[in-house]
Amino acid sequence: MNWTAARATTAIAAVTAIVSLFLILTALVPDAAVGAGFIPLRFEGAALPPDFGFAVPTILTPLTATLIHGGFAHIAFNLIMLVYCGAQAERALGPRGIAILYVVGAYAAAIAQYFPDPSSPMPMIGASGAISAIVGAYALLFGRRRATRGVAGLSAEMTHVLWLAAGWIGIQLLIGYAGMGVGAIAIAAHIGGFVAGLVFAKPLLLWRYRNA
Repeated sequence: MNWTAARATTAIAAVTAIVSLFLILTALVPDAAVGAGFIPLRFEGAALPPDFGFAVPTILTPLTATLIHGGFAHIAFNLIMLVYCGAQAERALGPRGIAILYVVGAYAAAIAQYFPDPSSPMPMIGASGAISAIVGAYALLFGRRRATRGVAGLSAEMTHVLWLAAGWIGIQLLIGYAGMGVGAIAIAAHIGGFVAGLVFAKPLLLWRYRNA
């Protein structure tokens, strides 16, 4: 794998690893989850306790949440997905494209997590929502096309996108019902990020080559 060509993916992975490992090793994950994790209720106007040590501006928490992980297994799994799919997708989208997609994926994941329960006080942490956008782009750009013709008046390409989205949503729902619990895993965030990857992969690809 050419890490020089995947410089944006490498930078994202390095920053995420450094911050997450620091928080884990210093036992600061619980405080960071509250102060910098994505909490739907904060977008409803709720404030953190006045004696709380720090709080990232609410609008930035979808991004800062990606730097917080609950343990070594959590960060390890996310980084494996990021470095593999991200490095491949960056070959097509370029460093700026992959960085934009990561940020868009983080916010899409937060929006998807927000709407089912806007009053939830539970922090969402981890980069899996943003990484799901990278996985979605990778699946669309490099996956084998299953649909050779359109259905219900849709083009073959759109049918392919819908099949990918349906497959990912199905996997996430199975994970949720397999005993790990929907509350323990941000299923909606994973779906939102993946859909963002499907939607933005081709526009970012065209944008890169128009500006090459």
